[in-house]
Amino acid sequence: MRRSISIPDIRLIVRSIVGLSFALALLALLPGCAATTLGLALAPSIDQAAKPTEPPRPEEVAKPPAETLPAPVKPIDGQPPDASAAPKPIDLPTALQLADARNPLVAFTRERVQQAYAQLERADVLWLPAVRAGAAFNHHDGSIQDISGRQIEISRNDFYSGLGASPYGIGSPIVPGIWANFQLADAIFQPLAAQQAVGARRAAAGATLNDTLLKVALAYLELLRAKEDLVIADETLSHAQALADLTQSYAAVGEGLKSDADRAATELSLRANSVVRAKETVAVTSLRLAELLHLPPTVEFDPIEPVVVPLDVSPDRDQTDCLVAQALSARPELAEARSLVGEAIARWKREAYAPFVPSVMLGISEGGMTGGTGTDYAPGHNRYDMDAVAFWELRNFGFGDQAARRGANSEIEQARWRQAQRMDQVAREVAEAQVQVRARREQIKIAENGLKVAGESYQLNVDRIREAKGLPIEDLQSLQALDQARREYLRAVIDYNSAEFTLLWALGWPDYAAH
Repeated sequence: MRRSISIPDIRLIVRSIVGLSFALALLALLPGCAATTLGLALAPSIDQAAKPTEPPRPEEVAKPPAETLPAPVKPIDGQPPDASAAPKPIDLPTALQLADARNPLVAFTRERVQQAYAQLERADVLWLPAVRAGAAFNHHDGSIQDISGRQIEISRNDFYSGLGASPYGIGSPIVPGIWANFQLADAIFQPLAAQQAVGARRAAAGATLNDTLLKVALAYLELLRAKEDLVIADETLSHAQALADLTQSYAAVGEGLKSDADRAATELSLRANSVVRAKETVAVTSLRLAELLHLPPTVEFDPIEPVVVPLDVSPDRDQTDCLVAQALSARPELAEARSLVGEAIARWKREAYAPFVPSVMLGISEGGMTGGTGTDYAPGHNRYDMDAVAFWELRNFGFGDQAARRGANSEIEQARWRQAQRMDQVAREVAEAQVQVRARREQIKIAENGLKVAGESYQLNVDRIREAKGLPIEDLQSLQALDQARREYLRAVIDYNSAEFTLLWALGWPDYAAH
C-alpha cells in the first residue's frame, strides 16, 4: 500500500531543497572571502552538493515580490570610457619619486634656495664698485656766484662724455664713472649672514620634501584602503543579495516570516549604499593623490599591490633615546633652526662692530670735456677726477647703535628658543610615532584573530542552512560580523603602515635620503 505524502512532508522537502540551494550559492561566493586581499583564509572549500532530482514547482516556491527588494544599481548612461582615462597603475615608490620631481611646493622651496644663493652672491660683491658711462650737457644764462663770492652775469655751456656724467664747473662729476658707497661692516658680515640664510633655506626645502613624501605616502595608503574597502563592500553585497533572495523565497512559501525578508532587503539596500560610498572614496582619494603629484584631476590611479600587508620600514624596536638622537641629528627642521641662529649671530656681530668700522665712498671719473661762454666752445680736453672718503659714524650719539645691538641680541635669543621648541617637538613626534607603531602592531594581531573567528562563524552558519537546520535570516548576524571584522583588519593594517611611515618621517627619512 503506497503511503500518501502529507502537507508537512512537502514543506520539509521544499525547505531542504531551498536551504541546499542557498548553501550552494553562498559557498560559490565564499572563496572570494576565503582568499581575501587581506591574506587570511576565512573558510575551507566545500565540495559542491548534488542537485535535487526534482526541483520545486513554481507554485510551491514563489518568486520574491518585487516590492520587497531594492532595485538593482544600474550604471550611469554615457559615453564609453576613453582608453586614455583608464586607471593608471601606480605603486608607492613611483608615487614618492613623482612627489620629489613634480610637487609644486617642493619646487617652490627649491627656488627659494636659488634665491638665497643669489642674495649670497650679491653680498659677496658688496664691496665692488659700480661702473657708469654716459654724456652730459649743461647751459647757463644769468646770474651766478663765483668762487670768491661775487655775483656775476654769465652765459656758458659745457659738454662731457666718458666715465661718469654731468661734470661742470670746478667740482667733481655728479655721477662718478666708478662709484662705491658701502659700510665696511656690511661687506664683512652680510656674506656670513647670507651663508647661514642659504643653509636655512636648503634645510627648509628638505623639510618641505620630507613633509610632502609623508603626505604622498599617507595619501597612497588611503587609496589602498579605499580600494580594499570597495572589494569588501562588493563581496558583502553579493552575500547580502543571496541572503535577501532566499529569505524572500522562504517567506513566499510560508517557511519564513515576511519581517525576516524585509530585514534582509534592508540589509541589501545598506550594502548597496556601502558600495556607492566606497566608490566615492576611491575617486576622492585618487584626486587627492593626483593633486600632490601635480597631475590632472582626470587621472585615476589603480594601486598595483595585490594585497594589503603590514610594512616594517622603520627601526621602531630600537630604544626611544636612540631614535630621538638620530632624529635630532637628521631632521632638516633642526638644521634650519641652527642656521637661523647662526644668521642672527652674524647680524649681531655686524651691529656690534659697526661703530668701529668705517664707511667707504669712492668715485672715479675720466672723459672728454669742452665748454665756453655764449656759443663758443673751447677745444676738448681730457678730464680725470677721483674722490675717496672713509668715515666712522655713531648713530644718534651712540644710542641708536646700542638699540640696534639689543634688537639683534633679542633675535638670537628668539632663534635659540625656536630651536629648543623644535627639538622638543621632534622628540615628541618620534616617541609618539613609536608608541603608535607598537600599539597598532598589537591591534593587527587582535583583528587577525577576530577575522579568523568571524570567518569560522560564517562557515558554520552556511553549513547549518545547507543542512536545513535553520532559517536563512539566522545568517545575517554572522554576515555582518564578517564584514565588520574584515574592515577592522583593513583599518588596523593601514593605520599600522601609516604609523610606520610617520615614524620614518619623524626620523628624517633616513632610508629615502640614503637611496
